[in-house]
Amino acid sequence: MPAGTVCDVPTILLATDADWILEEVDASLADASTNVYRVRAGIDVLEAITQLNPDLVIIDEQIGNMGGIATCMAIRNAEGMDAIPITAVLMLLDRAHDVFQVQRCDADGYLVKPLDSLRIRKAADALLAGESYADPINLASGDAAGLAFQG
Repeated sequence: MPAGTVCDVPTILLATDADWILEEVDASLADASTNVYRVRAGIDVLEAITQLNPDLVIIDEQIGNMGGIATCMAIRNAEGMDAIPITAVLMLLDRAHDVFQVQRCDADGYLVKPLDSLRIRKAADALLAGESYADPINLASGDAAGLAFQG
């Protein structure tokens, strides 16, 4: 059973200061079988992981005061020191060209904005199943295409 799961109810931690992202993620994932919690600052993510023990952390790349990439790196560093349990991380990117940053911070998957419920659910389901997820985009154009994630 994954770390934060109680009776197979996944816990998802969302790190964003944008209300519209909370609304999209909440509408896509929160239901009787999934709990979604939010922090507004990257600096609060490690403490929230300690308290909630989430199955998945979703991080907005442009979260204020500590960017999403730095937040993901802090998670991986804390995991490496056994300070927190290993947690799946999904990055929400502003541009397709930021995929290389996801690979550098060792995130498990990514989505490129604008978001939609189907892609959010598909990515979350993959990461909750222990898989990686790459948004099917073309780096040159930002349009949908097959792009393999090398995470």
